[in-house]
Amino acid sequence: MRTIKQFMWVLILGISAILMFSGCKKFLDRKPLEATLADLNQGGLEGQIYGLYGAIRNGDVAGQAFGGIPWMALHNFRSDDSEKGSSPADGADWEVIHDNFQYVKDHWSATIYWDQHYTLIALANTALQTADSLKLTDPASLVNIGEAKFFRALAYFDLVRVYGQVPKIDFRVYNPNEARKPKVSESEIYTLIDADLQAAIAALPPTWSTGSGNRFPGRLTNFAAKALRAKTLLYRQRWAEALALCNDIIGSTRYSLTDDYFKAFSIEGENNSESIFEIQADQGTKYGNQEPFSWTGICQGVRGSADWDLGWGWNAPTATLVNAYAPGDKRKDGTILFSGQPDGVYGRTVPAFPAVVPRAYWNKKVYPNPATQAAKGQRQAGWYNHKVIRYADVLLMAAEAANEVGGAANQTLATNLVNQIRLRAGLGSLTFTTQAAMRTAIQNERRFEMALDGERFFDLVRWGLAPTVLGPLGYQNRNRYYPIPQAAIDFANGVLIQNPEY
Repeated sequence: MRTIKQFMWVLILGISAILMFSGCKKFLDRKPLEATLADLNQGGLEGQIYGLYGAIRNGDVAGQAFGGIPWMALHNFRSDDSEKGSSPADGADWEVIHDNFQYVKDHWSATIYWDQHYTLIALANTALQTADSLKLTDPASLVNIGEAKFFRALAYFDLVRVYGQVPKIDFRVYNPNEARKPKVSESEIYTLIDADLQAAIAALPPTWSTGSGNRFPGRLTNFAAKALRAKTLLYRQRWAEALALCNDIIGSTRYSLTDDYFKAFSIEGENNSESIFEIQADQGTKYGNQEPFSWTGICQGVRGSADWDLGWGWNAPTATLVNAYAPGDKRKDGTILFSGQPDGVYGRTVPAFPAVVPRAYWNKKVYPNPATQAAKGQRQAGWYNHKVIRYADVLLMAAEAANEVGGAANQTLATNLVNQIRLRAGLGSLTFTTQAAMRTAIQNERRFEMALDGERFFDLVRWGLAPTVLGPLGYQNRNRYYPIPQAAIDFANGVLIQNPEY
């Protein structure tokens, strides 16, 4: 396992430079005869930004922390709706640690999560320092700066949700000793997040589309920045500000719910009308061909054999989730794959539990189309994009914020937004009665709409419901934050202090 010191040194002195030079080459290939010094400078910055998009899906850089098993553990397993999955013997320690809230300080899941989030932050800081030192103010560079700030904000938002107080490193690190920093308050981290996302909103375009289609699927827009900022505000109960941002997204009419819930997660539904930001799968040459690669798809597919070897089987639905859906809720069929039953979409029957496969339920949101498997020559769904922000999430955030702001107009708005979600799910409309009743309704809709998507645990914590819902599973109040990895504590030489109660 790589140490914190090693990761910082290799990252900062090696990866950034490689990405910069590869970016320059890409730029010169595009404009070889007319390139000016400014062009070369911007090309180097652009190369680093492309490196950020690559890093967030590359397991060796940051991909494990943004869609791999460590991400699944900290974002999903700790909820009441997800469990470790796979076979009982596979990663049994993960189940004890994350499902049963027996946190440890030196498990590699949280260490990698911490390391790789700071890796992405370091890459963003390097890009921002490049732009600042070269005084790049051209339109293309300003967009690149906005992208770097979005990624830094995304990483810090994850860190503050998982660990609480964390070190703030908002500068380029040239020597690992410079990264030995104490924790700062959550409010200070959020101040940085606010500034970064406000800058991203101002700099990023509303779309990358042209008359012939999307030039850059998955590339960040100012709507992605608005959605992420709205979520960070929701966590601080800054309801009116969150509502205003969500209303901007809704009012743009650029996004809409897909007709079919399951297809929103299928290969056919990638980068659809509901997608605000999703991490694009890209395998590259390291894995033997140019086909896409996604930790999200690989680690969650059905754990079987032969034709049913669809993945590693992690992030499996719990019986609690399966039994919680209302009758007629289409999201159940779009989310849960039942062992021993027809798949309901591709004409296959899932092998029986427990005789053939080790779980009764699987995450259907990563269930591969047999036609795609045949075309790509792969069984495991390594081509699945990771959906980070969907329009449905924005609608529910807007409903929650509107309900909390209150007033007749906002009550009507909250009701209409919730009913849009319910209509797509095949459920009847709700009528507003009280703020408390609507609050509960919104919380329920978030549970089913975002099931297995990495939001449930954090939602329960911010709503104050975690002790009640997760208490029977072993949750205590201290479990709202994970202990800081011991490797990070050791590296800091006494500067970084462990979280309370650990």
